[in-house]
Amino acid sequence: MSKIYYKSLEEIELIRESSMLVSKTLAEVAKIIKAGMTTLALDKLAYEFISDHGAIPAFLNYNGFPNSLCISPNEQVVHGFPSDYVIQEGDLISVDCGVIKNDYFGDSAYTFSIGEIDAEKQKLVEVTKRCLELGVEKAVAGMRVGDIGFAVQQYAEANGFGVVRELVGHGVGVKLHEKPEIPNYGKRGAGPKLEEGMVIAIEPMINAGVAGVKFHNDGWTVTSKDNKPSAHFEHTVAIKKGKADVLSTFSIIEEVLQQKK
Repeated sequence: MSKIYYKSLEEIELIRESSMLVSKTLAEVAKIIKAGMTTLALDKLAYEFISDHGAIPAFLNYNGFPNSLCISPNEQVVHGFPSDYVIQEGDLISVDCGVIKNDYFGDSAYTFSIGEIDAEKQKLVEVTKRCLELGVEKAVAGMRVGDIGFAVQQYAEANGFGVVRELVGHGVGVKLHEKPEIPNYGKRGAGPKLEEGMVIAIEPMINAGVAGVKFHNDGWTVTSKDNKPSAHFEHTVAIKKGKADVLSTFSIIEEVLQQKK
């Protein structure tokens, strides 16, 4: 799909439904994620929850990806395979989820802190999440893609962190990945103009150390070049005038996490 696909109001509501199911799936992950369990157990839960809600995991069999979730611990940036990896106290676990419901896609990611995490990881999580918020603030009609990237990059780098450049956000809705690409770096006023009817996934991927990444031979796993931790947060967002319409939510995830404390 080389051109931008503009969505009707009806289509945006269907994408919202899919995106909310993604958020609910991540809230189910939040309920059970803890030290001592495998990441594969989280994947199984997500598959069952999505299926029970009349939807299909968008990542399952996407270009051969074998799972419903991408689960990326610590230095893994994105696209990690759920596995027999046993989650440890102090881990950062990035969980990326997508669903197809009524033929429309939703996509969101959340980085979970397991138990007590060190100060560097804590700051990384807070900054990455704030980067997403700042990017979303720029996702309004009349702005440009570069405005989103600039907002993310400026905040991350001001806090001493590296902004991953090889992986970017994207249009979403009719397909999992559509035009335009939404980099987490850029120049203000540059790139495609944001217009009503566009739906995009904004997803800062921020490294505690250098910006560079390594692509692994499995064709999927991406880690930070210096093996320092990485964090990833993502929302599906519809472009509107005045203020972005965020179609996914973290509130139900954070409600669960608050209850667990």
